[in-house]
Amino acid sequence: MSVEFKDYTIQVKKALNSGVGTGLRLAAVEIASKAARLSRVRSGQLKGSWTYLVDEGARTATIGSPLQNAIWEEYGTGEYAAGGDGRKGGWVYRDAAGDWHFTFGKRPNHTLQRAFESTKGKAVKLIERAIKEAVGE
Repeated sequence: MSVEFKDYTIQVKKALNSGVGTGLRLAAVEIASKAARLSRVRSGQLKGSWTYLVDEGARTATIGSPLQNAIWEEYGTGEYAAGGDGRKGGWVYRDAAGDWHFTFGKRPNHTLQRAFESTKGKAVKLIERAIKEAVGE
C-alpha cells in the first residue's frame, strides 16, 4: 500500500491571509462606523472623517481621522484633558467668523475608544467568520 502526500500549505496560507484581510476590513468598517455614530456633531466634519487602513502583510487595521479635532474629541483639552495635564485657567480664542470666545477647554468624548470597546466582540466574530469562509469551513 502506498501513501501519497499532497502539500496544500501554499493554498491554506493564501486562504488564511485572504480571510484575515477580509475580516480586518469588515471589523475596521464596523469600528469606524461606530466612531462616526458616537462623534459629537457641531459641523459634521469629524463625523464624516473616520476612515481605516488595512495592512494585510502586517495583519493590522488602523482606524482614525485625519482631523486634529479627533484628538481633542478623544482626549479633551484644557482643564478637561484626560490625564489632567491640560492648560489651566482658561483662554480666549477667535473662531473662523472672527468672534471671540472664552473656554476652559473641551471635555473628552473618547469616541474611538468607546467605538472599539463597544464593537470588539462583533469585530472578532467578523474576522473569525471571514477566515472560516475563506478556508471553506
